[in-house]
Amino acid sequence: MAPRPLTGQEIEQALAGLPGWTLEDDRLVRSYGLAGHLPAVALLVHIATVQEELDHHADLALTYNRLGVAVHTHSVGGKVTELDVRLARRIEDLAPAHGAS
Repeated sequence: MAPRPLTGQEIEQALAGLPGWTLEDDRLVRSYGLAGHLPAVALLVHIATVQEELDHHADLALTYNRLGVAVHTHSVGGKVTELDVRLARRIEDLAPAHGAS
């Protein structure tokens, strides 16, 4: 079954369980601060592994000690779907192990 865009209420409910995440331009977004460049890269690689597992990919923006994440579903016109929420939850679950805040 193809993913469907979530309603505004469904997105609000999902964001209630995703601290630090917001909705910007039809994307779920979050920025993580880390202790340095290598921890930021390690988090990026860990996220990339999860993305491959889920076959769903976010836009990742790496700077020295920050990692930005933005996710939406291209196949539904760039809207937020349950796939995006699932990926955001997985990222949120693994980020603390990398010291992300």
